[in-house]
Formats: sequence, structure tokens, C-alpha cells
Amino acid sequence: MTKLDYTLTDDMLFKMVFVRHPDLLIRLVAALLDIRVESIEQFIITNSEIPPNALGDKFCRLDINMMVSGQCVDLEIQVKDEHDYPERSLYYWAREYSSILKENQKYRGLPRTIIISIVAFDLFDCPEFYSEFQALEVKRHTRLTDKMRLCYFELSKLPDIVDAHDELKLWLKLFKAKTEEDLRQIKALGVPIMEQAIQAYRQTKAADEFRELERLRSRARHNEASALYHAAEVEREKWQAVVAEKDTVIAEEKASHAAALAEKDKMLAENAALIAELRARLGEDA
Repeated sequence: MTKLDYTLTDDMLFKMVFVRHPDLLIRLVAALLDIRVESIEQFIITNSEIPPNALGDKFCRLDINMMVSGQCVDLEIQVKDEHDYPERSLYYWAREYSSILKENQKYRGLPRTIIISIVAFDLFDCPEFYSEFQALEVKRHTRLTDKMRLCYFELSKLPDIVDAHDELKLWLKLFKAKTEEDLRQIKALGVPIMEQAIQAYRQTKAADEFRELERLRSRARHNEASALYHAAEVEREKWQAVVAEKDTVIAEEKASHAAALAEKDKMLAENAALIAELRARLGEDA
């Protein structure tokens, strides 16, 4: 099997594919939110740019933020399990929700804010690949507000066999694809939207813009790694000097202690000799 050099879970490729092809993004979002495409009255990507100078920032988010029929929708990709994603995604929701409030706007006028997360690892202790959270009263399960919605799709729990008529699972299977064989299997199902998505993936991956941005990101990562290595070396040399200095002090203290013991032993020997001499004289006098 030929392993894909980049997959759709690569955040930069993911963003470029769907920003370049908003018709595919609408279909994807409709499937993820379980709504009909025809019901979407408004669709605006509000952060379509990828700032090259931000690629070296470890906190750079290559998400896709949208207004969908008056709702704020944020689509996130998370590949690495850093054991804090529930808290992080809640922070994303809080930041998106609070940033929408305009001056003199009433709180009731805030739009529903939805965070959609596609994650490449097991996140929750359940067999289902989809989990949704809202703010509910803990006993009655009464919803506090409809303004909060967090949706999680765990690729690791997606079934191996996907029906050609299940568009949501087809999209997720495409995100999960890691080899050319995986892509061929999806394409063999003969679903036009998936064929379009695979073509868009290949075109974007081969585009000069993607290659240049990836080059900039690789260089930024290399520079960061080099800087971290240099900092670690400086720190290591610093502590080596501290340890060497401490060893020197310890050695000097040991030498001083040994010299003091030798001096003490010398004095004891001299005293013993003096006592012996005195006893001898006393014996002669007697």
C-alpha cells in the first residue's frame, strides 16, 4: 500500500481544500450538522486566509470559521492526543461565542455557536463515533440555552464498511484515509461528491501555494526545533558547569578535611611521643 504523504487531517491541507472549494465545504458541514444543504440560507467563511508569518506559531489554529444560516460554526481538526482536548474545545467555544458580541448588542442576540471537532483518536469512553454536548441541568436534563453546541467525531471509531448512501460516514472515511488504496475504495463507490472531494484533495496537494506554505511551515518547525535544541544545550552546559563547580568545591573540602585530619594525626603522634618521653624520664628519676 502506498501511504499518502498528506491526508485531510493535515490542518493546512484541510483548510486549503475546503476554502478553495466552498461547494464541498457546504456539503461537509451539512453532513456534520445533519441538515439539508437546501436549508442553508447563508454560508460565509470568515477566516479564509492562512497567514504565512503565523505558521511558525505553535498556537496557530488552521480551523475554518463560518456563518451558517445565522449560526457561528467552527470546524476543527485534531490529530494528536494531548489529553486536554475537551477543555481546549470548550475554550474555543467560549472564545468564539464571546468574540461575536458587538458593542450595545443584547446577549439574547448572540448567535448559536457550534464547535465541530474531527479527532483522529479515542476521546470518550463509548463505542459511538459521534458525541454531542450542550449545557443541561444535571437532574432534569433541561437545556440551559440553545446557543451552545459541541460536536465531536472520532475517526478511530468509524466502522470499516461504509454504505455509499451514508454521506456523513463517507466524509469521515475520507478524512480517515491514509493510503492510496483507501482513496480508491472510496472512489469505487461511485459517489460524485466523494470523487469531487478526492480530486480537490489531489489538486490542492499539488498546488504551488500549498507546497510553498508547507515549505515555510517546515522551515519554521526546523527553526523552532533548532532553537529548542540550542536552548537545551545551553542549559545542559550551564548545569555541567554548576556540577563541575560543585565537584571542585567538594574535592577542595575533602582535601581540606584530609589535611586537617593529617594535621590532627600528626599532633596526636607528637603528643603520644611527648607523653612516652615524660614517662620514661619519670621512670629514671624513680
